Amino acid sequence: MTVLDLPGWAVPLVTSSRAAGEDPGCALDLARQYGTRLPQPGGGQTAARWAVLAAVSEQNLTAGRVLEAHSDALAILAEAGTPPPAGTWGVFAAEAAPHRLTASPGPGGPGGPVTLTGVKPWCSLAGLLDSALVTAHGPDGRQLYRVSLRDPTVTVDPPEGWVARGLRTVTSVAVRFSGTAAEPVGGPGWYLSRPGFAWGGMGVAACWYGGALGLRTAIAAAAARRGSDLTSMLLGATDVSLAHSTAGQDNSTSGSYTSPMTGAGAAGTTSGAPR
Repeated sequence: MTVLDLPGWAVPLVTSSRAAGEDPGCALDLARQYGTRLPQPGGGQTAARWAVLAAVSEQNLTAGRVLEAHSDALAILAEAGTPPPAGTWGVFAAEAAPHRLTASPGPGGPGGPVTLTGVKPWCSLAGLLDSALVTAHGPDGRQLYRVSLRDPTVTVDPPEGWVARGLRTVTSVAVRFSGTAAEPVGGPGWYLSRPGFAWGGMGVAACWYGGALGLRTAIAAAAARRGSDLTSMLLGATDVSLAHSTAGQDNSTSGSYTSPMTGAGAAGTTSGAPR
């Protein structure tokens, strides 16, 4: 397995992520500052992108997942030929009955601006973000749109619903749109059919891998303190799981990330080399 060093610009990001704690505002500040620095997935430096996401998530899973979501939105817009926008961004593509978000064409007709009406569920940190990419049902099928979450026609439900215990401050809520202006990104069906869709999912996996490395560090510290057979067994089982997660890599071509804290490896490929 080869070792992919983190790019120099990412070192202060990783260091700062440790101090961010579970404060989503601090995580968003880091995402805003560094989101455009991450290499575009599929552009020749995908392994470096995954390495940064894994390194940040190892130190702070909240910061890592917020950075991944923001940078995923920027990558989608770049894939659509749009320059990097200002502000903080999310990607909301979940569907859950009975909620439905509908896009109605504006005066310009098909391909032009639309108005969004309805409810989008499971929108993480919607109350703190500036803008989002959302999927909605239009006349020709499901399509992706960019929309301001600061528009007065947008209402974000209070963060009182379901909470992921591993990301307890990254709350997911429903967002209600009442005739909100939005612009299409790609054509109908483009969001799911574009090449970058799979790369985006792998970026999330890089965050989970980094979080697992952070958990491994905590287990190792507990094993050293307690010196018990049980904690040592758990540490060994964790190492086996981490080793299995990289077992399918092509060692001659794939990039990987080695934790500066634990020496454990991370972020490989699903087949062949990431590009």
